[in-house]
Parts: sequence; C-alpha cells; structure tokens
Amino acid sequence: MIPFNRPPYTGNEEQHVLNAMRSEKISGDGKYGLLCQQWFEEKLNCNKALLTPSCTQALEIAAILIDIQPGDEVIMPSYTFVSTANAFVMRGAKIVFVDIRPDTLNIDERLIEAAITSKTKAIVPVHYAGVGCDMDVIMDIANRHHLYVVEDAAQGMMSTYKGKQLGSIGHLAAFSFHETKNLTSGGEGGLLIINDPQFVARAEIIREKGTNRSQFFRGMVDKYTWVDIGSSYLPSEIQAAYLWAQLELADQITENRLASWNSYYEQLSNLATQEKFELPIIPENCQHNGHMFYLKTKDLLQRTELLSHLKAEGVYAVFHYVPLHNAPAGKEFSRFNGADLFTTTESERLIRLPMWFNLDQDSLNHVVKSVLSFYEKN
Repeated sequence: MIPFNRPPYTGNEEQHVLNAMRSEKISGDGKYGLLCQQWFEEKLNCNKALLTPSCTQALEIAAILIDIQPGDEVIMPSYTFVSTANAFVMRGAKIVFVDIRPDTLNIDERLIEAAITSKTKAIVPVHYAGVGCDMDVIMDIANRHHLYVVEDAAQGMMSTYKGKQLGSIGHLAAFSFHETKNLTSGGEGGLLIINDPQFVARAEIIREKGTNRSQFFRGMVDKYTWVDIGSSYLPSEIQAAYLWAQLELADQITENRLASWNSYYEQLSNLATQEKFELPIIPENCQHNGHMFYLKTKDLLQRTELLSHLKAEGVYAVFHYVPLHNAPAGKEFSRFNGADLFTTTESERLIRLPMWFNLDQDSLNHVVKSVLSFYEKN
C-alpha cells in the first residue's frame, strides 16, 4: 500500500537530537530552539518567532494576545481544521463562518465585510494547501474596521503571496510542524509569528506560564515571577533539534515537493481538460510550497467510488475536512454568515493524493495510473 504521508526526514536529525540530548539544557529555548527562532525571524522578517508544542497552542496564544473575550466574534472559513476555531472558542468567542472560493478553497475575501458586526474582533484567514489568501483585501478590511488578522498558516511554510512570506502579513500567524506538514519537529510542533511589535513582550510571558522568566534570563529583572495569565507553551530542545535538521534543507524539501506536485499536475492535466475532474488552481500572485496535491471529483458519489478504487489499487488517498459548521460543536459555537454555496459541496468532492518529501517517481506514477484507470472504466 502506498501511504498517504511519510514524515519528512533528511538524515541529519539523529545527530542534532543526540547533541541536544547530551547538552546541559533539554528544556525549551536552548541552543536549537534559539537557532530555529532566529531562522524564522530572518526568513519571515517578523518581529518575533516563538516555537510552540503545536500550531493549536500558537493559535491559543494569539487568541489571548488579541484579548478575545466572551461574546466577541471571529470570522474565518468553515473549511479548516478544528483548532482554527477552538483556540478562539476556548476564550468565549462566537465563530462566524463565511463561504470559501471554489478556486483556491480559501476564505472568500469578498464576503468578509458583510459578516462584520459590532462584536467582531478578528479575521482568521486559512492558507489552504499552502496557497495564500487574498491578503491585500483582507488587511484593508481589517484596517478599516480596526480588526486583528491572525493568519492560520499551518500549511504555508515557504509559500508566498505577492512575494511576501505567508505568516508575515497579518498581526499574528501560526504554523504547524505536525508530521503531515512539509517540515516537522519530530511529529508535533508549532510556531507563533508576531508581526505587530505591541504583542512581543506579552507573548513571551504567556508562553512562559504567565511569568517574566524570559526577561530574567536576559538580565532585565533580578528575579522572575507570575505577572499574567499563561501556560506551558514551550517545546523541548529535542523537538527543536529535529526541526533544525529540516530547516537546514528547507529549500531542498520545498523544491522536491514542488517537483512531485508538478509531476502529478502534468500527468493528470489531460483528463482535467476533458472535465473528468478538477485540479488545483494557483493564483498568479501566489507561490505555493507543494504541501498537498488534490483533485476534485464530480460529486460525493464519484469521490467515494474513486477512493474505493484507489484502495483496491494499493493507494491510500484521503478526503479532507468536514466543514466545521456542519459539526455538532460547530452548531453550538458558531454561525454561518450568508449562503453555503461552496464550502460543503467542494469539501465533498476533494481527494488528497499521496505526497511527501522524496516521494519516489514509481510510486507517484502508480498513483496516477490508478486514477486514470478509474476514469477509463467510468
């Protein structure tokens, strides 16, 4: 069976992890943690980058930083992972979903303004498949209505929008280093990006259990103490060391995934032009990172049949999110503003094909051949 995913692995992880294990500090923000954070600050040109144990926790810090209170509203797409919503729901927010664009499956920026009320506090665009949302429009709306923008860039590391790195545009951003992402910190991991300098000092405090411990280690205070709310949001040096091995080859990993993505696209384009299915659309002003390759079938029935066919051919392909507004918790903690024209129907058509760093060409060709054989029979 060709798996859907294999965690990215460069070969340098063992040495860095071993070095971390033998060091005098294996808790958070040691040598490797600081190296990783400096790399992100330079790559994304942000004010501060803070590693977290997961993207979920990075979003939770963001929700605290923008002072989400019970009754506040946060606008986002329903076609996303549950953490995007949960981080704000845990602070008492009501989630307001708007429809997605059928081309990129990102939030439809044209529908955001109509969803804004006096209770709206933030917009959370999700860069689906590492393809950037229309951030110029979103930032303009946010600036005119005095709203915060938190980019959910979980899938977007090494992708750009109009030449700007995803995650470097909003006030705050969150990335994921889960094993299914292009880069991993050993299976789990995340990153908080702070572009608005007003949040830097408090973010460090929240991340350090509500203490000014970071300031103490920099010699800014003579002892550290409890000064704010917070939690334990630091990953260990083991995670950071694993991630550092991947950052050393981040460009190579991205190029390799893009090569696989392009191979899929080229081999499947002929049937797509015959309207057997639809392939991803990448806007001209976006450079994606090859995070995922998907196709969209005619309808839910055809997707079910194709998934069954691929499984019989030894290919493990998957569908993706069930829209959050259709989930039990979604009905309790959210509302959908406007009509659901695309969110549900597009989600029911989508199939993700196997994709990972160093996906061998024989496996990729077998996946393509299996897809083609389905449509030859149907």
